[in-house]
Amino acid sequence: MESLVLAWTRQPLDESGVMLQGGYQSVLEARSRDAFFQEVERFTKAMEFETFNAMTVVDHALGRSEFISVDNCPPGFSEAWNDPALGMRDPVMQHCKKQSVPIVWNQKTYVDQGAGELWEVQARYGYRTGICLALHLPEGRHFLLGMDRSDDLPSDPVQLTRMVADMQLFAVHAMDTALRVLLPPEQQLERPHLTPRELEALRWTMDGKTAWEVGTIMSITERTAVLHISNGMRKLGCNNKHQAVLKALRLGLIR
Repeated sequence: MESLVLAWTRQPLDESGVMLQGGYQSVLEARSRDAFFQEVERFTKAMEFETFNAMTVVDHALGRSEFISVDNCPPGFSEAWNDPALGMRDPVMQHCKKQSVPIVWNQKTYVDQGAGELWEVQARYGYRTGICLALHLPEGRHFLLGMDRSDDLPSDPVQLTRMVADMQLFAVHAMDTALRVLLPPEQQLERPHLTPRELEALRWTMDGKTAWEVGTIMSITERTAVLHISNGMRKLGCNNKHQAVLKALRLGLIR
């Protein structure tokens, strides 16, 4: 199978980097399926891809899974891939089913797995190469994000690694929004309840304030500020305050 890109690199932001950062925040704030679609499509184009598929998967009893997705696939593509048996042979989908590591794929990926004819079918619709990844969550929930294009991906390893890292970061932000706007209410997991003071402490932490500064701003002691932040971390199931801030953002608890 085509080699996987694992490393994260963060380089000084150019104009496109600023645009991508704005996309992270915007997808967090999407409040409807249409708004989510628009944000993913905008990010896809900023990444210089042509098509995307953002999919939530919910595993039910007896081995049955439910797939809910948004995409901008060209006319005719969905009909060409309507056979579930194709997904069982698709090396990209099979990789994402088992792994959380992104896969960078092209024709060789399919040929090496004896599925070259599948690549030929999708290549007619512009799906010649791309990046795909999956995030696997507790309680049988998964989020898949794929971006595809007809032109070759960058040959420079640094540029390609940065592209994968940007897509990974966007997927982390998009995941909770997808679960919130795509799944019916009865399938959504209950969000943790944080008190207004805990949320306020996390908001100031997001702005880079120390616990002492948070206490001063909120007119409480530093020890109480630490307690609010720690309680927020515990309720969100995070090991540090930075993870807690990011998760609270993803869940729409703070902005």
